[in-house]
Amino acid sequence: MGVVPPLLSRLMNRRIGVILLLGFASGLPLELTGQTLQLWLAEGVDKAALAMMALVPGAPDPAGLPRIAEVEGIDLSVIALFSLIGLPYVFKMLWAPLMDRYVPPLLGRRRGWMAVTQLLCAGALVGMALSSPRDSAWTLAFFALIVAFASASQDIVIDAYRTDVLTHEERGFGAAVFVMAYRLAMLVAGGIGAILGDQIGWSTTYLVMAAIMGVGLIGTWLAPPPAQVVKPPATLVAAVVDPLREFLSRRSALWLLVLIVLYKLADAFAASLFSAFLYKGCGFTPTEIGVVRKGVGFFAVMGGMFVGGIAMVRLGLYRSLMVFGVLMILTNLVFVALAEAGHDHTLMVASIIAENVAGGMGTAAFVALLMALCDTRFTATQYALLSALAALGRVIIGPLAGPAVESLGWSGFFIVSAALGVPTLLLLRWLRDVIHERDAPPSSGDKAVG
Repeated sequence: MGVVPPLLSRLMNRRIGVILLLGFASGLPLELTGQTLQLWLAEGVDKAALAMMALVPGAPDPAGLPRIAEVEGIDLSVIALFSLIGLPYVFKMLWAPLMDRYVPPLLGRRRGWMAVTQLLCAGALVGMALSSPRDSAWTLAFFALIVAFASASQDIVIDAYRTDVLTHEERGFGAAVFVMAYRLAMLVAGGIGAILGDQIGWSTTYLVMAAIMGVGLIGTWLAPPPAQVVKPPATLVAAVVDPLREFLSRRSALWLLVLIVLYKLADAFAASLFSAFLYKGCGFTPTEIGVVRKGVGFFAVMGGMFVGGIAMVRLGLYRSLMVFGVLMILTNLVFVALAEAGHDHTLMVASIIAENVAGGMGTAAFVALLMALCDTRFTATQYALLSALAALGRVIIGPLAGPAVESLGWSGFFIVSAALGVPTLLLLRWLRDVIHERDAPPSSGDKAVG
């Protein structure tokens, strides 16, 4: 009982407060160029049908979509093309070296780029607000693409800043706070944004969201500089080549990359068809799924990240990865019990809480691992590459889920998803010494002067 309050008081500092603000600013634009924008484009569609499609992948559209063209004057193919606006998030590692190499004239390498990307993002949101899907769809798409590019670039530099500024002890908790704020911002942009769009109009809503981006600028203004002075790469070629050379020169570098791909893979494999499992396999209604998974699940994952971040201070990175990895495997086995029980509300709520708590804890540890693996000279480039590698694994395994369910049934599918986590834990055990080395606090460091 006496351990947590002093620990929290140590962690509740200016750096963590800034990370909270920056996490919110990082998560806000994503929904504004994704689902919220899609709602704007599809205004007038049967909302009940749209909600069902969002909750149940592959659910039939009961005549809602044909009315989109009638209401907004937008061809469905144009709406589909808007999904390409998210491409900057996929390819952001391509320009990450520029943000390692070049230093803006004000606020330094990290804070300077944060301010530039936040101002660009807010300005492009204003441009979206002043556009109309009916009268200037391609102008709206142009500004939305600028928002996505600015947001992806902001993610690059905030990830780098978080890695550079947090102390060894703060990594896990800082990662948890960042992801919690990121998800909260997505809720604001996606949930509250949709409500505001319906009540006060989409243009006004996007102007409000542009103003809310000021949270990020406040965080940038208050952000302390990293404690260690780091000289940027001398050339752009060095900014591209040196991060790869440095990482690959480490002991067990390739196995570390394999670990990054595998760590959240079993969890992602199980989650890829979870809504379909609840709907088709257990017979729950879209309303039941939405209330529990999107409501209870949201608070469960937030709680999991918070508890995980606190626990990491006591456990350290390696033990946290191991313990949270075991918990994620066990929650997959809870789904086996639900598959056998069928339409059991108590077990459904328990399984969703368990999955989200364990997943939140695992996410906090995984983000801390990515931070620990970065060299401060090339943080922007290395973090962007490592996070892209992690996402690649989740994308590749998703299509295999359908055939697995058809062959094994739901119970067999979740048993296999749990089994996928076992090799990850074995690899983690083998890399224990390497992870301990990366998790060790720095022996010394120069102090920044501005």
